[in-house]
Amino acid sequence: MDNNGFQALQENVRGLIITPGHPNYDASRSVYNGMIDKRPAAVLRVSQVADVIAGVNFARDNGMDLALRGGGHSAPGFGTCDGGLVLDFADRTGVRVDPAAQTARAEAGTTWADFNHATNAFGLATTGGIIGSTGVAGLTLGGGIGYLARKHGLSCDNLISADVVTADGKFLTASATENDDLFWALRGGTGNFGAVTSLEFTLHPVDVVYGGVVIYLLEQVEAVGQLYRDYIATAPEDMGIFLGFHQGPPVPFLPQEHHGKPVVVVVGCWTGPHDEGERQWQQFLDVAPVAGSFVGPIPYPMLNTLFDPMLPKGLQAYWKAEFLPELSDDVIGVARKFGARVPSPQTANHYYPINGAAQRVGQEETAFPYRDANFSVAIAGMWESPEDNAANTRWVRDYHQALRPYGAGGGYVNFLDADDQSSIQDNYGGNYARLARIKAKYDPGNLFHVNQNIKPAA
Repeated sequence: MDNNGFQALQENVRGLIITPGHPNYDASRSVYNGMIDKRPAAVLRVSQVADVIAGVNFARDNGMDLALRGGGHSAPGFGTCDGGLVLDFADRTGVRVDPAAQTARAEAGTTWADFNHATNAFGLATTGGIIGSTGVAGLTLGGGIGYLARKHGLSCDNLISADVVTADGKFLTASATENDDLFWALRGGTGNFGAVTSLEFTLHPVDVVYGGVVIYLLEQVEAVGQLYRDYIATAPEDMGIFLGFHQGPPVPFLPQEHHGKPVVVVVGCWTGPHDEGERQWQQFLDVAPVAGSFVGPIPYPMLNTLFDPMLPKGLQAYWKAEFLPELSDDVIGVARKFGARVPSPQTANHYYPINGAAQRVGQEETAFPYRDANFSVAIAGMWESPEDNAANTRWVRDYHQALRPYGAGGGYVNFLDADDQSSIQDNYGGNYARLARIKAKYDPGNLFHVNQNIKPAA
């Protein structure tokens, strides 16, 4: 379709339609992952729900691919497509907090930095990610693992309702009392079921937490990994903390001689009384020689954006994921082997706990199925130069293959890449058939397929 073909759509929306030849076209088609270089026929900068309805109807009626872009953080680049229409929610970042009810409603373009800034003014928060530039909608629809998950559950467990434009152009509210089958599917099933325009969350009292980062040289991995494993199994749920493998970051609290060297990190926060938080963290300061640390009282939004300066938009990126029943000595050995070869300063390999409150939700209560797994592994390869794509992609794949014998059979959809479509049923386990039936009800033509796609049941 040429640029003139979108004139009819422009007459039915208030948002700007950007097509090839527009001075902002290249900027508007770019996504977080610099490896993705797709050329949509048009990008619609959504101004309101009416634009979403018009865009969905236009793409469906013209047989066009339709991509949804919230925060734009999708590692596989699902926020764009070749030759299709992109609904870009970047201008829709409003957050409405009700401090009395302890709830908040966020528009679909909101990032966690936006959300946490709004809610922290009232001393409140809900489970989000660990990068401030991550989109609220994308993270939540895939499940939502973050610092507060052990105490307050996943992001999707805190979802009260969502407004959705379905493939037939209808505007629906999904909640426990309205379109409850759709609500079930949205909590882990990603963007397969419609264009979500806003999300309402339960909030919790979270303000200044006691947290930060402790960094060790890689040679301390066994001592640190075993303490972390034993500690997190029974730790108070006020502690949300993960184990990671990086190159030593160029931060002031890490001596320069360790910058760029293989390191082990623990990162997280304690949301209870600060004196008890100091005692809890002391175990990680005592377990092995510390190369550098930054731990103390810190506003929760600051913790949520600690890594943002190292991870600007435009890095090359390739990710893999695995759920683990346990962090065994063998798994720690695999982590040490590949941790010694972390390929770039931006690459992150994290072992997130998903026990505590996240496991008090049944496997069939939401679409997110792996409630019996104890850890979610992210192998997030990120680097600057396209010349390193082959070698760094190989490191991610080899690491993932080495972990698979210890895995639970699937991976967290928010950490998967575009070539993981063949494992989609494994990633949803026993919930997949129900998801496929709901997909057939709300999107029988699979309009919303630019994602980790759940095909409609026959």
